[in-house]
Amino acid sequence: MAGSPRMQQLLDAGVEVVGSVGLRGLTHRAVDRAAGLPEGSCSAYLRTRLALLTAMTEYVSGRMADDVRALADVINQHPGDDERAVRETLNLFIGWLEHPELLVTRLELGLEGRRQPELAEISTAWDRQLRAIVTDVMIRGEHPEPEERAETLLAAMDGVLTRALREAPDRRREFVERSLQLLIFSLAGR
Repeated sequence: MAGSPRMQQLLDAGVEVVGSVGLRGLTHRAVDRAAGLPEGSCSAYLRTRLALLTAMTEYVSGRMADDVRALADVINQHPGDDERAVRETLNLFIGWLEHPELLVTRLELGLEGRRQPELAEISTAWDRQLRAIVTDVMIRGEHPEPEERAETLLAAMDGVLTRALREAPDRRREFVERSLQLLIFSLAGR
């Protein structure tokens, strides 16, 4: 994923840059400044903008997939406990929303993937991985039509997270909790 500690530092700085000024502000120099490194450090590791975008897409997708995998492990320990699934998912989403740079970066890189086939491949792999994780949770919980429900749930949760970013910070938790309850209970198929 990130490789060396220096690469990790650069990728974290890239997430900070995109999270604060957007993808248009992502330059090698901006990453160097955000990382507190001498000019030219980022370009020594990632020579082109495409290399930077590709590394960031892999990094962000990997970090978020790890979070979702950990969530699935907890939910799978209690199959069919939809209340717990709501609570654990809420905790993950609120964590992402309290420090939204990672989430914002994933959203921006996902949209950039529509114009950059190399990024689209990574995003497609990320989507397949998430669908597999959530489908497994649905199967273990003995939900009908697990693949279709997983796909719908993921699409809806993307929408909830995107909308939550536009909510005032003090309203996010309430909005996300209400939305997750509606989604999970309606898709549980019980």
